[in-house]
This record gives sequence, C-alpha cells and structure tokens, in this order.
Amino acid sequence: MQDLWKIYHHDIPWFLLDFMQLEEMQRLKDVGMNCGVEYTSFPIFKNCQYYSRYDHSVGVALIIWHFTADMKQTIAGLLHDIATPVFAHTIDFLNHDYTKQESTEEETADIIRNSKQLNSLLHRYHLNINDVIDYHQYPIADNDMPQLSADRLEYSLGNMYNYGFVQIEEIKKYYDHIYINSKKDELVFDDLNIAVEFTGHVFENSYVYISDEDRFAMESLARILKDAIAKHVIDRMDLNATESYVIARLKADPEFSKRWDRYCQYHQIISCSKGQGLCIPAKKRYILPLYHDKRISQHDHSLQVMLDDFLAVSFEKEILAK
Repeated sequence: MQDLWKIYHHDIPWFLLDFMQLEEMQRLKDVGMNCGVEYTSFPIFKNCQYYSRYDHSVGVALIIWHFTADMKQTIAGLLHDIATPVFAHTIDFLNHDYTKQESTEEETADIIRNSKQLNSLLHRYHLNINDVIDYHQYPIADNDMPQLSADRLEYSLGNMYNYGFVQIEEIKKYYDHIYINSKKDELVFDDLNIAVEFTGHVFENSYVYISDEDRFAMESLARILKDAIAKHVIDRMDLNATESYVIARLKADPEFSKRWDRYCQYHQIISCSKGQGLCIPAKKRYILPLYHDKRISQHDHSLQVMLDDFLAVSFEKEILAK
C-alpha cells in the first residue's frame, strides 16, 4: 500500500521521517485498516494486500503536506491514529460504539502527552503539543461528512485500490484533479466527470464498510476479545499492543485457538430466522465532494439518489456466517 505514498507527494519531508520512527507509530505497522476482517476468508477481504494504520497515517500526512506545506497540520495528521487499538474499530464494537465509532480515539491526547520521544521531537522542531494533539482543528486534515479531507481521502483511495475497484493509474488521475478551495477550506475537484467517477467508487467502499461480512466479522471478533478478557487470556491493556501479539495469545489457549481458527474460516454469510442470528448496526461512511464551489450531488442528481439509497440501508436483518 506504500505504492500510493509517491502519488500523495513525490518524497517524504525531512521532519516527517523522524516522527515516523516513533515507537508509537511503529506499533501501527501491526494494526490493520480493515479492523481484523482481513483475517477471515470472506472473498472481498481474503485477497487484499496488507494495509496498516501506519500506511494510512503516513499517507494522510503526505496528503496534508502536499496541499498545505504546513508542518503542524502534517504532524497532527500523522499522529491522528496513534491510539488505535488492535483490530481498530472492532474495539468500538467491543465498547458498544457501533454507529459513531469514536471510542478508540479517546487515548490519543494522553499518548501524545506522555511520549518522551515525541515531546523531544516537538521541542527540536519548535512545536507545541497543542499544535499536533488534535487533527480535528485542521479542516484539511479532518472535517465532517460529507466533506473531503486528507483522512477521508486517504482511506477512500487506499481501500478502493485494495478492494480492486480501481487501478493505481486511476488513483493518480483522481489525485491530480484535487485542490484546496480556500473559501471552503476543503479539498475539492476541478473536473466534474472525475469527481463523479471518484464518488461512485467511494460508494462502493461505503457498501463494503456496512456489508454483512464486515459487520458480522467485527461483532464476532469483538465477542471473542470480550470473552478472552473475561477469562484472563488477554487483558484490556493488550488491546494497545499489536495484532500479532494478541493473536498469539489467543492461539496459545485451547478454547480461543479454536474460536480464532473458526473466525478465520468464515467465508459466507447466511440469513437467519428472527432470534437465531445477530442483528448488527454500523456507522455509515460516505463522501459527497465539492466540484469547485458546489456539492457533486448538485451537479449529478444520481449521486444524491445513491446517497439516499445508502442511508436507507437497514440493519434489521439477522445474520450468521459459516
């Protein structure tokens, strides 16, 4: 997935290399973007490249640097996922935060404050913790749906490439037609057709994020982790380690080794009668970017219809996997 970095910016700026080496950042190399679903055998995830939170975080930083040349915003973007636990948003499911999926962000500020290595780097570059502790303060780094930000752009491009919806040449084409609208303080497109094409692929991603496969896998893994914590196979602090470590702990226990193996073998979703399966909600993620000064849906009504259909998707159906 690091193939995309050179599209985002032609090189990695000198200061960013230092922050990329932080222990807290290096841990993210072993935390996946697909929330543990990539360990299953569901077809759409089985053949994905490994896409880590580290890959994503560096990508976000490079996008911000490319468009702003602002060190503060760039480092804040790099650090935005520093608190992400193993299996990422699956831990939101564990915390019963299904529709907002924000509970895993709660420790970000503490990790940044408590990292001696990070604070030393901030001092070296004459930066203050408040400059980088919350990337939400920078609209180009992050903003509210349906706007396009560096964070939302990176995982959209990364996932549409990883799921096989586009080739790398198309990623570059989309990226080359994005600029900052200074009045809106937002990343926008300068070509209507390309904006429409990009948005169509974004909706393909969106349906994957709320698919039966994705929701069932995340809920199943959350239940495995909950039970493993209750039985002292792992503890809550282990969720802040790496996925390899937690998986090894699960596989070292006879009961949870079997449950993990079963989880990895899930390959097909089946519908159930009421009371026999799981009914699982999830956050609905989408983007309607701007074409110059107007939302793309104002130029192409079919995209508004697409959004309405997406938002109308119900999670009332009960499902199981085999």
